[in-house]
Amino acid sequence: MELTAFYRTIWRWHFYAGLFVMPFILILSLTGAFYLFKPQVERWEERAWTDLPTQGTVSPDRHRDAALAAFPGARFHSYRLPRQESDAAAIHLALPQGHAMRDVFVSPQGNVLGSLDPETRLMAIDQKIHGQLLLGKRGSWLVELAASWAIVMILTGLYLWWPRGRGLAGVVWPRFGLGGRALLRDLHAVTGFWVAGLALVLLTTGLPWADVWGSALKAVRAEMGWVAKYRNGGKQDWTIGGQAMDDGEHAGHDHTAMLAGGSAMPSGAHRMPDGSVMTMSPVSLSEIVARAKAEHLAFPVIVSPPGGKAAGWSVKSEAQNRPLRVSIQYDAMTGAEVSRETFAEKHVIDRVVGYGVAWHEGQLFGWVNQLIGVATALMLVTLAVSSFIMWRRRKPDGMLGAPPALDAKLQSPLVKCLVAFLIVALPMFALSVVAIWLIDRIAISRMPHFARWLGRASAADGL
Repeated sequence: MELTAFYRTIWRWHFYAGLFVMPFILILSLTGAFYLFKPQVERWEERAWTDLPTQGTVSPDRHRDAALAAFPGARFHSYRLPRQESDAAAIHLALPQGHAMRDVFVSPQGNVLGSLDPETRLMAIDQKIHGQLLLGKRGSWLVELAASWAIVMILTGLYLWWPRGRGLAGVVWPRFGLGGRALLRDLHAVTGFWVAGLALVLLTTGLPWADVWGSALKAVRAEMGWVAKYRNGGKQDWTIGGQAMDDGEHAGHDHTAMLAGGSAMPSGAHRMPDGSVMTMSPVSLSEIVARAKAEHLAFPVIVSPPGGKAAGWSVKSEAQNRPLRVSIQYDAMTGAEVSRETFAEKHVIDRVVGYGVAWHEGQLFGWVNQLIGVATALMLVTLAVSSFIMWRRRKPDGMLGAPPALDAKLQSPLVKCLVAFLIVALPMFALSVVAIWLIDRIAISRMPHFARWLGRASAADGL
């Protein structure tokens, strides 16, 4: 009886966790699967500006000047090197009066071919849905809360799946001959087993981007002194809650900061270390671009002018495969290399996060990583759909359909340690547990009809 009560308690937690995260799993799986193909989608978006004639190619300075002439009053922020010599260069501009940003595409001959608003590109919209549900910081909190409870759902699901003396059928592969509810249950359990490890990796590698968890990691990095372990002062190159964390040159392409002004100087003007502005520089954009090409960095390679907190030119590979990223700084006056930062020089914590981010985005080892990501997303969708169907089939009229509560205490030391670890490691989960406990004690205990709807035999049973 004690084991049955404990099993039923785990089942209830799995049920409530699954019921809450089900819609989020569908949204995050579909948007995440789409984002895996960011390089291909962006290449498709720019298809009209690739494979162009290369005769009569002009300098990057001419490319920049053509883009600025097409948008009078705009400020030059960066130059993206073409992936191939026959592709257009992308000039990143801030439009006048802080209205918006533009990616302006200029042919090798210096002709403006077209432009895109970076905020309305497919991947930018997909990223906002995936990370913030189009709700800003509040959306980031919801996503983080759902990710935390998804971890609980997976761990409780693995306990329910555990064979307990059964054979492999229905555990490692579904029993197709059963049909009906039994086959649906097998499909749900077996899919959950195969996707559990991959899903846990995706969830944990996404936490550094979350607002609460990522901010906590940032505080720990500062407290432990990890930010001063390498030359760039510990600047992280991932966002938190959808906002760039560092104020260096165009960190994370924070367009809000760019539009506020001061993140880049107008063409031909450069800020010196003492704060003075030099109106002419002996080092041109064309010279820096030539140096950047010679480095053979991973695409996309962004060249940013002096301005804001950047006293010199910056050349940076912003490859999604984070281990390939390199950042080089050049003196604005002489063009001499001032510093060079590689992924290998980062603190071990940042390298771990970088590998995790690259895996999460499907770029760590090419198309195989993308296919694994798609398979993971499809299995998560299968879990969500199968759980919804099972719930609707077994749900009694007028009740939520949660497994009935039995008097069980989580006495196992292992379970206690696991719960304690989740509370410490997942702050949003901890806050939600406290909220549930308060609601349960203050509100639900005084609402017997609602308690019965939740599947509690009495108002004192607890969730």
